[in-house]
Amino acid sequence: MDLDDLLAALNAGETITGGSPLHHVMHLTSQDALRVTGELNSGYREPAHVRELLARLTGQPIDESVTVFPPFYSDFGKNITLGKRIFINSGCKFQDQGGVVIGDDCLIGHNTVLATLNHDLDPSRRADMHPAPIVIGRNVWIGSNVTVLPGVTIGDNAVVAAASVVTKDVPHHAVVVGSPARVVRSLSS
Repeated sequence: MDLDDLLAALNAGETITGGSPLHHVMHLTSQDALRVTGELNSGYREPAHVRELLARLTGQPIDESVTVFPPFYSDFGKNITLGKRIFINSGCKFQDQGGVVIGDDCLIGHNTVLATLNHDLDPSRRADMHPAPIVIGRNVWIGSNVTVLPGVTIGDNAVVAAASVVTKDVPHHAVVVGSPARVVRSLSS
């Protein structure tokens, strides 16, 4: 088993059984992510160097229009896809095993948590993990201290108010607030 096998299973939404060969690959990949984010967060880095480290973390090129203010945390890294002209503020945490896709022109506020894994509810299977992607459309603004849970899609031009917990999909052009987040208004399209 290797990273390609793991990514195929994660992106297919397959359960990753605790203690399995895929679980082992996930832990090995996490060690690499911890090394890269440790370097990223250990002192000041020029923006171009931050993007270089993000490219190492994700295994993909990062557009020069992307800005990330460290500290930035990811415990996997290899399932993050970033568009163009994205701003990610400091303190964000991406648990990206299930996949994190962020569209062009997004703003991600301080301390946002994107979580793409759930553990099994059955106590005898608690180490098993169930991945589900988070997809953030274009021109989305996520306020500070937001948590987005596995399987959520946030539509284009949506706004997620600070401290919200997003448990279900957010429509295009919606403003959501609260825990759980609920639509409070619609923006003109």
